[in-house]
Amino acid sequence: MRVVIAEDSVLLREGLARLLADGGVETVAAVSDGPALVSAVLEHAPDLAIVDVRMPPTHTDEGLRAALKVREAMPDFPILVLSQYVEERYAGDLIGRAVGYLLKERVADVAEFMEAVRQVAAGGTVIDPEVVVQLLSRQRRGAPLDSLSPREREVLALMAEGRSNTAIAARLVVTEGAVEKHISGIFAKLALGPAPEDHRRVLAVLTYLGR
Repeated sequence: MRVVIAEDSVLLREGLARLLADGGVETVAAVSDGPALVSAVLEHAPDLAIVDVRMPPTHTDEGLRAALKVREAMPDFPILVLSQYVEERYAGDLIGRAVGYLLKERVADVAEFMEAVRQVAAGGTVIDPEVVVQLLSRQRRGAPLDSLSPREREVLALMAEGRSNTAIAARLVVTEGAVEKHISGIFAKLALGPAPEDHRRVLAVLTYLGR
């Protein structure tokens, strides 16, 4: 696997490259600003970009905007976004357009971080549980999610973390059949009927995250 890292902190940038190398992942470019990220991805065509949200010059959302520029040129390109905090202003946009969003503290768990890297590079979705919790706390009264049972909320929260039905069943100590039944209930209560052009699992997660 080949990756590009966009992170303005030299220590974290070099640390990420070292962790990736130890896991058999090659860093083909490590840059410190948004324009350099776009150039590096277009030049090296890596398997994944790991991008910090806040980069120079204003340290607000330069990394995000650069990632979205990459997506304009390469719509299906895998991007794993790292952030120091839950950026509530545009966290929903991050999750809707990127395939991974982790808080930087998650990098401390090397095994978990490397699993996220591999999952995102393979086209999967990884969402930090803390992001899910904080966005859930902003739900409005009367929202569609109010109709979900406590167990259905648990299942949907784990879906939002990118967990498979098998992983959800193991976490909740129930059968996969029970998980499938809960998911069917979630789809029904959120009025997500079968449609060939829609991915109901993704739509349910976006509803959960307040999109």
